[in-house]
Amino acid sequence: MIKKCREVFEEKFGGDGEIRQYFAPGRVNLIGEHTDYNGGHVFPCALTIGTYGIARKRTDRKLRFYSMNFETTGIVESSLDEVKPGADSLWTRYVKGVIWAFAEKGHVIETGFDFLCLGTIPNGSGLSSSASIEVLTGTILKDLYGFDVNMVDVSLYSQLAENRYVGVNCGIMDQFAIAMGKKNHAIFLDTATLDYQYAPVQLEGAKIVIGNTNKKRGLGDSKYNERRAECEKALEEIQAVKKIPSLGALSEEEFEEVKSAIADPVRVKRARHAVYENQRTIRAVEALKNNDVAQFGQLMNASHVSLRDDYEVTGIELDTLVEAAWKQPGVIGARMTGAGFGGCTVSLVKDEHVDAFIAGVGAAYRGKIGYDADFYVVEIGDGPQVLA
Repeated sequence: MIKKCREVFEEKFGGDGEIRQYFAPGRVNLIGEHTDYNGGHVFPCALTIGTYGIARKRTDRKLRFYSMNFETTGIVESSLDEVKPGADSLWTRYVKGVIWAFAEKGHVIETGFDFLCLGTIPNGSGLSSSASIEVLTGTILKDLYGFDVNMVDVSLYSQLAENRYVGVNCGIMDQFAIAMGKKNHAIFLDTATLDYQYAPVQLEGAKIVIGNTNKKRGLGDSKYNERRAECEKALEEIQAVKKIPSLGALSEEEFEEVKSAIADPVRVKRARHAVYENQRTIRAVEALKNNDVAQFGQLMNASHVSLRDDYEVTGIELDTLVEAAWKQPGVIGARMTGAGFGGCTVSLVKDEHVDAFIAGVGAAYRGKIGYDADFYVVEIGDGPQVLA
């Protein structure tokens, strides 16, 4: 893959100078959805699919971008002087956003670079193709320009780019999971403090299967920001009667005691999901530590029900995939993953049933929705790499 990227880079930009090669993964969240901006816990892992990048420093201030995923767009030329929020609607805004975020944090680049990328994550699938290219860009800037930043910094700068340059008010989970990924481990992250621990994911006899609805969604024009605002308002109302820093600070019992402070029943549902999902995530990680994969799967199922009924971010496509998954032999657990409104599901499926699972769920989805879903049997991989 990287060899092909290098060939195209040299064809588009020439082969002179020091050319550097990179990779940043995608991610899937096993449980803990819409908790990251509510001060709760998440449990994502990096994948072996992701975004490859080739870059070379320039001596002028020009920026040249090319994506092998958007070949018809061709080379996009820009300049460091044009890196301003709101000035770009192309895929390059994710790259420029990170350049801008680094500068905001005092890491200014004075010369531009040529950049080529190839993503193996389906765009709009919910496996964080945007966060992958952001963290890839941060890794490139750190390496090319020698910035003294660690990978937690890279994740935070990438989130800043997404929030203030791209305009999506996301939490830290996607960027952190990608920047800090570790092979065969998921990351149990407290998003309120950024305290984290790696937890081995040992699914002896089972595989992680991603189901892609193939319904494209863009977070910026979805109801993602609306959900976040609803939770923020609910938190304000609770804080009038109980001093808490975030919804993630509440136990289920504490929430039931104070929920009457929330004036709108819709906001009660949103806040209930944030609180209960956080507690589910804590219990799920404990179950995995105890090798209780069956309990982990039950909590995945409960997570989807909450996202469907209380948070209302699933929709017919995701519900069809998950409900079909629940009916298949060998399924340990299944839920939507990511922001919702389309995107992907994640299922734990016993090895001997994987092929039948894909066939059965695929047929049910096509029968109800009218077009095909795609399926990927994925492995948990490492974080970003500078490739030889």
